[in-house]
Amino acid sequence: MQEDLSGLDAVELERRVAELRERMRPLEHELGGLRGQRDVFLTELRRRRRLAERTSRADLKASMKEGRFPTVAELVAGSEAGSLEDFVYNLKTGGQVRLGFPGSRSQSLTFTDGVKLESASDLGRAARLYGAGWELGSPGRPGVRVHFPGTRQERLVGADEVYARPSDPRAQGEDVEQLRP
Repeated sequence: MQEDLSGLDAVELERRVAELRERMRPLEHELGGLRGQRDVFLTELRRRRRLAERTSRADLKASMKEGRFPTVAELVAGSEAGSLEDFVYNLKTGGQVRLGFPGSRSQSLTFTDGVKLESASDLGRAARLYGAGWELGSPGRPGVRVHFPGTRQERLVGADEVYARPSDPRAQGEDVEQLRP
């Protein structure tokens, strides 16, 4: 229930404000201490998360060097069907990317015969174009167009610099030799 303050003079209001500020001071001091403790915990959580990400990325890079995951070129050459969405793609540096243009709903690969361009939105189409002698890229610009998830940043990289790993963690133990030509 709120008190009617219209009958109080300015001196009384100032006194009450000062009294409330005095009562709040220890609470603000305690709240500052609690915020400091919270920030220490958050810093430790960030440190652990970043360490886990760094370790995970190092493990991924080691797996790529060992040949556990095929490159995009090997994936296309060794596939007959399937979705590009069944895989997670990483640059050889370990950074995760998506295939195709930023903002597109689905991933795609671009092929050229030296003059014309064709886009493949699945591995079946990509395999047919590859089998017909088409190369990944565009005329005069071989490679795979990739972009970083959640950004508009894109670049063209060599097909041997992008690795594919199954998006289902249970399938990561699958023999990648089946995917190689």
